[in-house]
Amino acid sequence: MPHAPLPDTTFPREFHHDEKAPDSSFSTVADTPKQRRELRRTLRRRRRALTPRQQRQAAKALCRRLRGLPEFRRAKRVALYLPNDSEIDPRPLIAWLERRGAEVYLPVLAPLTHNRLWFVRYHAGTPMVTNRFGIREPDTRHGAHRARRLPAWALQLVLMPLVGFDDQGQRLGMGGGFYDRSFAFTRQRGPRPRLIGLAHECQRVPTLPVASWDVPLDAIVSDARVLRP
Repeated sequence: MPHAPLPDTTFPREFHHDEKAPDSSFSTVADTPKQRRELRRTLRRRRRALTPRQQRQAAKALCRRLRGLPEFRRAKRVALYLPNDSEIDPRPLIAWLERRGAEVYLPVLAPLTHNRLWFVRYHAGTPMVTNRFGIREPDTRHGAHRARRLPAWALQLVLMPLVGFDDQGQRLGMGGGFYDRSFAFTRQRGPRPRLIGLAHECQRVPTLPVASWDVPLDAIVSDARVLRP
């Protein structure tokens, strides 16, 4: 059964925070909050400037690179995301993963836990709702669908969207801290998924500020490269 089209949505302004004009100096850690706000604005503008054709081409190139990764080919429980605000699109991978017998999961805002994510099994026909940020996610209001939830540690591979990345493998997220909080446990010993950040190549910068709460990634993949920190 073909997958129903999943709409591209946009976060409301309150999630993007109050941002000022970009500053060209963002390579030191001391002023991280200001630097990140400014840089997010610049990099989101870059990806929004891509044409629909460029977006499609980037998605195809991204998926080719991901399919060649050994950890991607081995994974049987994979979390990805629905593209928002011109994020690079991983949805072409869904059918390929399912043909290999892999289970696909989508992030869901955890209703009782501050700024954390659940991961819920997705397939064609999964009931969807719109969350408070305007993003479509699996409907967990009914017990049968809550039972399809998987704890973050039980995933084998997680593909997460980035706002930016640098040549050292550092990343810049949206600023909500959802992925950092949900995967903070990966700093400890024990079962953990592989974490791969996805972005357009136009979102690459020479250097990013680093914050102590940033969860390290195992790899970053764009339409042009695979970067391993």
